[in-house]
Amino acid sequence: MSENKIKSGNLEDFKINIKIKLSAMWASVMFCYIYGDYFSLYVPNKVEEFIEGEAMLDTPFKLFAATLLMTVPALMIFLSVVLKPKINRGLNIVFGILYTAIMLLIAVTSIAPWWTFYVFLAVVESFITALIVWNAYKWPRINS
Repeated sequence: MSENKIKSGNLEDFKINIKIKLSAMWASVMFCYIYGDYFSLYVPNKVEEFIEGEAMLDTPFKLFAATLLMTVPALMIFLSVVLKPKINRGLNIVFGILYTAIMLLIAVTSIAPWWTFYVFLAVVESFITALIVWNAYKWPRINS
């Protein structure tokens, strides 16, 4: 390292592989999902609803559908790293758009004082999934 770099305070940076970026964004989305679901347990009467069987996921079908919905982003953390670029790009664009739309719908339908945290997380999740779409769309090309 040259003495100029040390004296001027420039920090070294390197280009992050698009696969790692996409994987990290999916991981961030998953953390927001998990925190949103965890924090929802602190909403008044929510635990009582679970105990009394009045929760939103009150049938085996609804619980399985929610499981499928959450499995995709979890798998995308791994798939974004291991899939070939063409398939990887396509899946990130499709699922990114789908999950952006889902989270915006949740944000709009969850507006209530005790659910402000949930709306905030839904907006953050939407922003991240939109970034996933953008980054996948702009996937670097081979210079020939």
